[in-house]
Amino acid sequence: MKTSCAPNIRLENLTIGYNNNPIVKDLNIEFPSGKLSMIVGGSGSGKSTLLRHILQLQPPIEGKIFIGNQDTSNLSNRQAHCIRQRTGVLFQDGAMLGSLKVKDNIALPLREHTKLKDEQIMRIVEDRLSLMGLGHALELYPNELSGGMRKRAGLARALVMDPQVLFCDEPTSGLDPVMSAELDQLLLEMMSHFDMTMIVVTHDLASMRGLADHVVILGEAKCLFQGNLEELEKTEDPYLRRFLDRAAEDRDAPRLTMPPIGPDMMKRNCDDIMGAKDSARKGEQCSN
Repeated sequence: MKTSCAPNIRLENLTIGYNNNPIVKDLNIEFPSGKLSMIVGGSGSGKSTLLRHILQLQPPIEGKIFIGNQDTSNLSNRQAHCIRQRTGVLFQDGAMLGSLKVKDNIALPLREHTKLKDEQIMRIVEDRLSLMGLGHALELYPNELSGGMRKRAGLARALVMDPQVLFCDEPTSGLDPVMSAELDQLLLEMMSHFDMTMIVVTHDLASMRGLADHVVILGEAKCLFQGNLEELEKTEDPYLRRFLDRAAEDRDAPRLTMPPIGPDMMKRNCDDIMGAKDSARKGEQCSN
């Protein structure tokens, strides 16, 4: 088997957060070279925050991030530029510039980083959009695309420079099940076509089970698991089992404890329009 030339990504004693308020602490994680890794966890567990730190959009509170052999806390301007040049990012909403046509959105990295002539750039743009099934969308503006089409256009832009590292932040968020499956299939095809390390942030368990070579699960302000899917599915950890089985935590008290909003609290009586409103909760005694 051919060895991947794509870099691994390594986190050493990493604590991340905002304004010196930690969200996730003491991460020691390696995302393997040439593999598709997924960062999974509940809402607010720090998935997207971790991605922002790896992308050097936010400095860590403590610890180090290595991309290949490069310590990202100690980069020259040239080193930082070269890492950005070899990195592709698919943002949650596609992050397309609304004032530019789709073809010009995709061409932006090529115009910024290469010496190619415009006709050469357009050939590459057409190729990437065709790969995404968007060959017809060259002259359209982002607001003329559906949500799924914007995601695919964003992926085309992320891949236009043949990156060694690709980051995807919630690629299936907001998509219907069919479109989610199609985007998952696209990501698998990308891994088969390009030699790269891919890191995908997601809360989608179906995507995780269908795509991941390597899984990292965040929760309770730490890394709860890192390894392959087979190891993960065998776990007996209570938090991980609830997460994998989509099971809510048992509660001793009901969530809904506030009193109902009765007609006497309203500025305008709408009984003649909507009918009388029963303000009692189910199981409570109705007043006469």
